[in-house]
Amino acid sequence: MSEAQAYNEETLVENRMINQLQKLGYDYIHGTGLNRERTSNTEVVLKNRLTESVKRLNPWISENNLNKVVRNITHMDAASLMEANQHFHELLVNKLSIQQDLGGGRKNQTVTLIDFDNIDNNDFVITNQLGLLHASGTIYPDIMVYVNGLPLVVIECKSPELPPDMQLGEGIRQLLRYQDINEKLFHYNQFLISTSNDRAKIGTIAAQARHYSTWKEPYPLSVEEVGDNASAQDILTTGILDKERLFDIIQNFIVYEPEDGRVIKKMARYQQYRAVNKAVDRIQTGEHPQSRGGIVWATQGSGKSLAMVFLSMKLRRIEALKNPVIVVVTDRQDLDRQITATFKRSGFPNPQQAESVEQLKSLLQQGPGTTVMTLVQKFQTNEDEEYPLLTEAENVIVLVDESHRTQYSSLALNMRTGLPNATYIGFTGTPIDKEDKSTIRTFGSYIDKYSIEKAVEDGATVPIFYEARLVDLHVQGESIDTLFDRFFREYSDENKERIKQKYVTEQALTESHKRIRSIVLDMIEHYEKHIEPNGFKAQVVTVSRKAAVTYKKFLDELSDYESAVIISPKHNDEPEMQQYALSSAEEKEMIERFKKPLEDDPLAFIIVCDKLITGFDAPIEQVMYLDKPLKEHNLLQAIARTNRTYEHKTHGLIVDYYGVSRFLEKALGIFHDDDVKGAMFHVDEEIPRLQSRHRRVMQFFDGISRNDLEGHIRVLEPEDRRNTFDTAFKKFSESMDTIMPSPQAKPFIDDLKWLGKVRKHAKSRYYIDDGTMDISDTGGKVRELIEEYVYATSPRILFEPVSILSNQFDEKLDAIKGPEAKAAEMEHAIKHEIRVKFDENPVKYTSLRERLELLIEQRKERHLEFEDLFEMYQEMREELTNLNQESQSYGLKDTKHLPFYQLLEAHAPEDIEQEKIKDLTELITDIIQDNAVIDWTEKDDVKRNMRSQLKRQLRASTIPNKQVESVARELVQLGEIHYNIR
Repeated sequence: MSEAQAYNEETLVENRMINQLQKLGYDYIHGTGLNRERTSNTEVVLKNRLTESVKRLNPWISENNLNKVVRNITHMDAASLMEANQHFHELLVNKLSIQQDLGGGRKNQTVTLIDFDNIDNNDFVITNQLGLLHASGTIYPDIMVYVNGLPLVVIECKSPELPPDMQLGEGIRQLLRYQDINEKLFHYNQFLISTSNDRAKIGTIAAQARHYSTWKEPYPLSVEEVGDNASAQDILTTGILDKERLFDIIQNFIVYEPEDGRVIKKMARYQQYRAVNKAVDRIQTGEHPQSRGGIVWATQGSGKSLAMVFLSMKLRRIEALKNPVIVVVTDRQDLDRQITATFKRSGFPNPQQAESVEQLKSLLQQGPGTTVMTLVQKFQTNEDEEYPLLTEAENVIVLVDESHRTQYSSLALNMRTGLPNATYIGFTGTPIDKEDKSTIRTFGSYIDKYSIEKAVEDGATVPIFYEARLVDLHVQGESIDTLFDRFFREYSDENKERIKQKYVTEQALTESHKRIRSIVLDMIEHYEKHIEPNGFKAQVVTVSRKAAVTYKKFLDELSDYESAVIISPKHNDEPEMQQYALSSAEEKEMIERFKKPLEDDPLAFIIVCDKLITGFDAPIEQVMYLDKPLKEHNLLQAIARTNRTYEHKTHGLIVDYYGVSRFLEKALGIFHDDDVKGAMFHVDEEIPRLQSRHRRVMQFFDGISRNDLEGHIRVLEPEDRRNTFDTAFKKFSESMDTIMPSPQAKPFIDDLKWLGKVRKHAKSRYYIDDGTMDISDTGGKVRELIEEYVYATSPRILFEPVSILSNQFDEKLDAIKGPEAKAAEMEHAIKHEIRVKFDENPVKYTSLRERLELLIEQRKERHLEFEDLFEMYQEMREELTNLNQESQSYGLKDTKHLPFYQLLEAHAPEDIEQEKIKDLTELITDIIQDNAVIDWTEKDDVKRNMRSQLKRQLRASTIPNKQVESVARELVQLGEIHYNIR
């Protein structure tokens, strides 16, 4: 980072946030000031502050128990960072217990770590540049938020001078690096922030950049109330670090959800936080049940189910509601299972799924604290039977999913008869019809809206594109009537008309085998070219169960893709249909398989009729092949299956074989324009953006002839320029990925190929293995196009960059003309070698890196000619090549001993004899080899024992005592590289 960037980071970002936090009531102490409160730089918890806070919040606690509590917090035993973090969050929110006699015998007493109800009863401190020492080095997080001595928030600031697309990514990468280096700090972390003032995002531990989100509204404040010209950082700081909101988020808006064998920490997005708190406000202030209810519209894919979990968690904590009964109602079995699973996975206490009509009645009469999950169908009665009154309690909250569908039937009437004083909150993934007065009348007005366009803008969902690929049956208009008349010539006109009305239906034509075969051939080609290369999967929606089976047969016959039919079986099914019937367990297994990455599970297509069109969440699905006449809400819900976010997924796609566009206009027409703006785009709407992105990336090479490849590569030599070009290229390739195979992409294909070639050559010349020049993040079909062209026209970059230590490197240098290009190739090759080998011998490669940086600086200041620079690089190359001989010059028995020797030499007193360091090296390597069992690098107990023996040996040597701990850890790390046994 340049001095200017460092200045801007501190002045424009770090200091600005510190000043804002001070205005919010936090005490600011610089890291050097907090050091005086710590007994060691390794301490991440401020023990004195924690001790005083526990004493203040729990005045009854004995000295012995106080020490126990502090030790339990500062020495958590867990198998992983996520496990420790989840355990601490549980202690923080639900408190911990300890045995103590308060006069009535020895009993479990509850210990409070934070007083969530009385904010001012807590100690809030912010600090910056506090050094935290660990075996791998010292980290200096830019800002940390301590509450009662516990480090709850870590903030990384980046200069707004960096390219916009790099700013937050750099901060997030640094936060991930900190989690690797100093895991203990993040045992206590509630959330993380990466900010450059103009941009700011929030995430949780282990989250990658794509999972961080913006906080666009400081609810309950407006953006204007934050201040004039409030930046993204100002809004986020006010929105989540205001003391009251910080506590609200920690208590009610964080869950830990198991997914695919691992636990993921999830925190509410700003729209979920806003919707939940608006709902809570209405429930608490409404004068009667009707005025307490309302509708929450959260666009499909934006986290509606989790919003219901967050709302339920918060309602449980509100004292005035007296531990309410919460009832979650859906109208479909798959939705019931999905929402129940979400509540259970999120750790919500004891949600009970009603298995029968009678059990539902029983559950609803259990009283406060009950959580019931049910289908609306379970509110049924026998004919002429009246539904009974179950409870007149007012602290019953009913959350109804997809509230527009079934809430005006006799079942909904029964629900309101049984629970007359309940509050009803309707959740919907689609907006309310303009003409729909029933939903408003039944639930009340909108509580909160999160529109389709807003969800796409925020990155909560991806945009959906539409493409029509209609099939010509070649039997249309008058011709089918002529054929019909010939075939049924013996029937009267009246009977022929009856036959037509019953059997010559649109469904019958849609089920035609010839038609479906034609579609499947087109579908396979489309999937092969445009979906599979990106690693995504497909859903086929058919007009009937019979058509679904026909699709499956032709897919099996005409391709090697694995597919599954998921349809509801019927008792009177013919044998042909029965063979495709799945049990509930088999269906569940198929769905889980479909959700896995294509590389992990080859199930590429699911074929459905009515199932999995709504409430089905599979982010891996990019395309829906639609061959069914869906309308209104059902159409909007169906197409939303493709809008979930996933790595490298830039858009969802609807390929229409039926012609639903005529229904789409009607579907969108029944809603208010603002509500459905951005619901679906035609592929052609991406063209203007493609043209703009094309011009932006081509501008890098204005004035340079297409024949001058070397000139193009030289343009990309500065690292910041390469990064900016890389960002522009990704945007251009994203647009191309969306447009292809439309003919409108054709004028840009040659430039895409050429830019890909330049990018590949730049990678070869200036190769950096940190991912910034890797095309793996561009769309798959774009990547294939680039790879094919580059490999065909430029064979010399088919191989990976040649090692600087191999003989082939000389051949590569000979092929390069001019001392400047040769020196550049050598410089980047040495950089690459140092990066790759650094961990093998940190002492040696640090020395080489410093020498290389000095030479680069001298070249920039024009103190060296390129010929002289090239000679010096050659000397460094020879030194790298001759490391084996260097170990012999020290008289070491094994070349593996050299990095251990040099590490010990670096820490030993200057006057120590070389022979003593050599003897110590042999003792140290003997200890490592003696402990190096199979897979020892994965076994913490082996490493602990090894460290213990090494420390004993080091203390008996001349290595200074204060360095023994860190040197022992570095020696173990070297051992992991040089003596790893598998």
